[in-house]
Amino acid sequence: MANYAIGDIQGCYDELRLLLNKIKFNPAQDTLWLAGDLVSRGPKSLQTLQYLYQIQDSCEIVLGNHDLHLLAAFYTGRKIAKRDKLHSLLEHQECKTLSKWLRKQSMAIYDEQLNCLMTHAGVPPAWDLELTLACAYELETVLSRKNSAITFFEQMYGNNPHQWSEKHKGIKRLRFITNGLTRMRFCHNDGSLDLSSKSSPGKQHKGLIPWYHLSDINQQVHVVFGHWAALNGKARKHNIHAIDTGCVWGGKLTALRLEDMKRFSVKALRKWA
Repeated sequence: MANYAIGDIQGCYDELRLLLNKIKFNPAQDTLWLAGDLVSRGPKSLQTLQYLYQIQDSCEIVLGNHDLHLLAAFYTGRKIAKRDKLHSLLEHQECKTLSKWLRKQSMAIYDEQLNCLMTHAGVPPAWDLELTLACAYELETVLSRKNSAITFFEQMYGNNPHQWSEKHKGIKRLRFITNGLTRMRFCHNDGSLDLSSKSSPGKQHKGLIPWYHLSDINQQVHVVFGHWAALNGKARKHNIHAIDTGCVWGGKLTALRLEDMKRFSVKALRKWA
């Protein structure tokens, strides 16, 4: 029995099945922790969701920015770019069922026995474990109800506010929570989010710092996150585990066994995006 955290699949279904074969995944015994961005840019987003829906009792899932983008398109009719390769999924007869299921997934997962926390993008510098779980639950509650989810999706997009405050209310608070958990990479020295730079550390604009170098949450828990393909799985900080290794960009799909933090990877079959 093992727990495997898997980085951004992004519709790379064939690579996912190869990786599961490599780790000898047994859905009757093992659990997959999926770090979000299950869909988009890759060739088989529909098949990815169909498969995960079938084995949902063996999955713990956090939503990523691409997953939320899919849901916003389904529930509000927001336009999707051709490069996202989501039109066949949105037009499929199972999309309603899959979207309802996806909408009710988590924004953060924590296992006390493993002392492991997973979100899609990481943890904003001002947050500790308790606040992270509380804020994730706030957003999960909104997404779990169709009407409140639609209202949220209509206002979700935007970079402000970029600084956390307990005084934030309504959409400002929810937007920061969303951006902090699903879009963050670099922050400014004061902990405010920069949501434009996607480079690897060392190539960013002056004054930007990887979020995990401004946070001390690693002193509380192991943090597992995806989202940042440019890290190539290397966050270089104790108890911080980056697992997006850029499969959709021609890199690898990676699984991290949480019991011993051993990594397993398969190469992308091709560059998909």
